[in-house]
Amino acid sequence: MKIVVCGKGGSGKSTIASLLAKNFAKNGCSVLVVDTDESNFGLHRQLGVDLPPDFMGYYGGKQAVVEKIFQAAPNYDSVSFFDKEWGFVDIPPAYLSGHDGVKLIAIGKIHEAGEGCACAMGMMAKQFIGNLKVKPGEVVITDTEAGIEHFGRGIEENADAVLMVIDPSYESLKLAEKVAELSTSIDKPVFFVLNKVDGSSEHFMCDALGGRHAIAAVIPVDPSLALAGLRGDEVEADSADIEHLGRFLQDTLAV
Repeated sequence: MKIVVCGKGGSGKSTIASLLAKNFAKNGCSVLVVDTDESNFGLHRQLGVDLPPDFMGYYGGKQAVVEKIFQAAPNYDSVSFFDKEWGFVDIPPAYLSGHDGVKLIAIGKIHEAGEGCACAMGMMAKQFIGNLKVKPGEVVITDTEAGIEHFGRGIEENADAVLMVIDPSYESLKLAEKVAELSTSIDKPVFFVLNKVDGSSEHFMCDALGGRHAIAAVIPVDPSLALAGLRGDEVEADSADIEHLGRFLQDTLAV
């Protein structure tokens, strides 16, 4: 299955993506994490792997990709970076990092001031996810940038489900309504993970969502996870809540 993880900045979406990836791998799945957040330089550390080279380098780098897109103007939809369907085995190993059954690919990062927007990375990410054929026992988890720009880029169009991480904040709850609206508009199921909660915030968040949306998991506030994030340490997947989340997604999607 292909899952897109989203949320506002600081909600813990990268942490949940990492924990979920590790849990799927522990349960025998082959897992690919796709990093589409051009400003996140910490996801690889949470997974316990090195940051791989930008996948855009396979096509000559960001500038070469941008030039190919501009040459097609105004018919941007005609641009294709793949001439055939790929499986996990077709991904160039030089652009992967791996550890304990989890592999990471990073579409691209902003490395220099003034290098331009991330639109080309968004197009590359959409095509990569859409072109990737997933076999039984394989899971793709896409970690997106904060907010909802990835919906505008079409990243979710080729996913089986959207998983939104909500922290105890007004902004997160308001964003959840928009994510639900956008997901429904492209006929994708959306599930919510309430993250960093205690008893009072959990009740308030559930009431605020009003039973209109499926809550896939509730993750209590965990000081050890917060400290791991601060230090840039690898996170551990031994959590009953994450185990429950993984089973929920497998049973619900059954793809």
